[in-house]
Amino acid sequence: MTYSPRPIQTKDIQLGEDLQQLVELLAENVHEQWAARRLMEGWTYGDQRNNELKQHPGLVAYGELSEQEKDYDRTTAVETLKVILQLGYRITAPEKETGR
Repeated sequence: MTYSPRPIQTKDIQLGEDLQQLVELLAENVHEQWAARRLMEGWTYGDQRNNELKQHPGLVAYGELSEQEKDYDRTTAVETLKVILQLGYRITAPEKETGR
């Protein structure tokens, strides 16, 4: 069987500046979810990835990742938001509290 990926096309969807903070929050959460699952599976931090010993250098806080590693998570977040918009959903920021 030959697998041919067919993702929802999002090349025409542009994310506004208002969504950039959301992208970063989602990217961090993607990393946190991945790391939590790895830790539950018995993985630990290691300087190099070692599947046999279940060690991975990415098991650090999001802020400690290289920009290249963060970009992997950002791409997931951006594409997720673009698919949501492509499917016709709308994303609105919550109203800011006035600090009464």
